[in-house]
Amino acid sequence: MDAIVKMLEKHQPFFEKISRNVYLQAIKDGFLGCMPIVLTSSIFLLIATLPGVVGITLPQPLIDWCNKLYNFTMGVMGIMVAGTTAKNFTASMNRRMPAGKVLNDGSTMVAAQCSMLLLAVTQFTTKLNGAELSVFDCTSMGTRGLFSAYIAAFITVWVYKFCVSRDLTIKLPKEVPGAIAQNFRDIIPFGGAVIICGIIDVVVRNLMGVPFSELLIKLLSPLFTAAETYPGLILIQAATAFFWFIGVHGPSIVQPGIDPIRLANQAENLQVLLAGGHPAHSLTFNMSLVGEFGGTGATFIVPLLLILFMKSKQLKAVGKASIVPVAFAVNEPLLFGAPMILNPYMLIPFVAAGCVNVSVAKFFIDNVGMNGFSFVVPWATPAPIGIFITTNFQLIALVFVAIIILLDAIIYLPFLKAYDKLLCDQEAERAAELGLESDGAATITASTSAPAVEQTAASVEPTAAAADSEPVADQPEPAADASAKKDVDGLKVLVLCAGAGTSAMLANAIKEGAAQTGENIASSAGAYGQHTAIMDQYDVIVLAPQVRSYYNDMKADTDRLGIKLLAPRGKEYIDLTRDPAGAIKWLRENLD
Repeated sequence: MDAIVKMLEKHQPFFEKISRNVYLQAIKDGFLGCMPIVLTSSIFLLIATLPGVVGITLPQPLIDWCNKLYNFTMGVMGIMVAGTTAKNFTASMNRRMPAGKVLNDGSTMVAAQCSMLLLAVTQFTTKLNGAELSVFDCTSMGTRGLFSAYIAAFITVWVYKFCVSRDLTIKLPKEVPGAIAQNFRDIIPFGGAVIICGIIDVVVRNLMGVPFSELLIKLLSPLFTAAETYPGLILIQAATAFFWFIGVHGPSIVQPGIDPIRLANQAENLQVLLAGGHPAHSLTFNMSLVGEFGGTGATFIVPLLLILFMKSKQLKAVGKASIVPVAFAVNEPLLFGAPMILNPYMLIPFVAAGCVNVSVAKFFIDNVGMNGFSFVVPWATPAPIGIFITTNFQLIALVFVAIIILLDAIIYLPFLKAYDKLLCDQEAERAAELGLESDGAATITASTSAPAVEQTAASVEPTAAAADSEPVADQPEPAADASAKKDVDGLKVLVLCAGAGTSAMLANAIKEGAAQTGENIASSAGAYGQHTAIMDQYDVIVLAPQVRSYYNDMKADTDRLGIKLLAPRGKEYIDLTRDPAGAIKWLRENLD
């Protein structure tokens, strides 16, 4: 097992490089920017449909109003994603532009949305009450048009890069105000992007008889069908867990490519449910509630197992500290505290548990009558509650939840017990060295060295060096005299992670520590990729371990803005979230 982990560690730079691919980042961050659309529209849909589950009949005007809000938000999801993807892709491209040349992200955003409409939407005329009307077919404006949205975004930004880097723009005299001059500079790249997408649209419609968005769906449908089989679901889940196990944020690599079909399937499930049928798609957006039951690795039951069945003081402490976050799918305290990342004892259960869960879910949907997931719920919804809601409150869903909890416990327990024995032996040895009486479970103090497996996991934490083959600037060593460091009073701190869950833990610790020490420090949490518009409002930015591989990209931005960038490693980060006063001390020691 150790040999396997060492082999994975050796290839970690390659996987880090994949995770930092600019196209995957743009898709992920662009989709994340539109998550308020998904979640808000789902609220109105729940208001319109769920009262009927318990026999309550709402007034029809209220139902129509809620449905309208859903259609005018989720129904234009594709257009919005085209814009946000282009905006994020523009930010990445600007880091690679020659000095003095910058792409206008506002212009690329609008151009991508127009280009997406050309690729995905059909216009035709019809008559209503004798009058001829021009009508848009809205089918592909929403989740069905996501692939077209991505392609429109990439084409647009590349056209802008081509034109701006070669000065193919309209230049006005220097006396013209900058805002007006910028509008003229954007005319040629804007027109170029729209014309290219318009030509693609004409060619595809004349040769294939369908819009570009439908052509993509037809071409990719065999892949989608294969992805919804047992092997397909298992492969998707295994890849997500595998990448996380080696320290790379798995969902950032796996999910961008399948999000369009997951959302489309979930929308189709909803239509079938509202029509009174059985939603049968298993590859849906909220299948992550099952495969990542409590977080990647299906760790929902693990903290309870640590508390009830482990003898090691370390594992019991980790279980108590992580049980609440894991319930809300924030399992980094467990991943880095146990640790589970690159822990050879945890490889098999970490990958297998989620695979078993999605297989059981497909069996229940195909054979037992459980609804495929239809309503979208936030990713941080406790998994048992989320599964119950999104299956339209089926009692069979509760049976399903109980079964996968039991299966996950069975999968994890033998491996946890083996790891627990190792830690107990190590704790007993340390206790003997310290001259303490011990029953094999001595208390671990801050001065005690960490277990060997924990040290290994910390040493192979993902770094920007792995991604760029360049050394990441080492974090400053703690100063002997903290008073010599910069005063932290009045600082504004932004903590970033993948989904704003882990970052909230440290941001809250900093707030609490500031209150304890009486210092004026403002701290906020955010998701990496959605920080570009607000980062200049902060003095310090902290990257959580799951996004530490973006260090070099982020450093270029923070250096330009004069912002201090910090990137603590896994266990250090988790320790700071539990020690508010220590978080303030850490900030002070790491500010030059």
